[in-house]
Amino acid sequence: MDDLIQDFLSETSESLTELEKIILALESDPTQINFIRDAFRLLHTIKGTCGFLGFERMQRIAHKAENVLSKMRDGEITADTFI
Repeated sequence: MDDLIQDFLSETSESLTELEKIILALESDPTQINFIRDAFRLLHTIKGTCGFLGFERMQRIAHKAENVLSKMRDGEITADTFI
């Protein structure tokens, strides 16, 4: 199990670094749907892995962020809604 958690930590760290880059790019162009889709995909993977490993709090956080991105993707809200 320790190897599994180490893999999770490593992969999630890389995903969060990539997510940060996507969010910064989205800040420059909030209409770029590809940024939103990429961010959603990363969070969806993190959420699923958290669920598999039983990290419920992290899973709930990822799920809430995923919901916001889903609304952005569907045009219900825009990235500049929160600014």
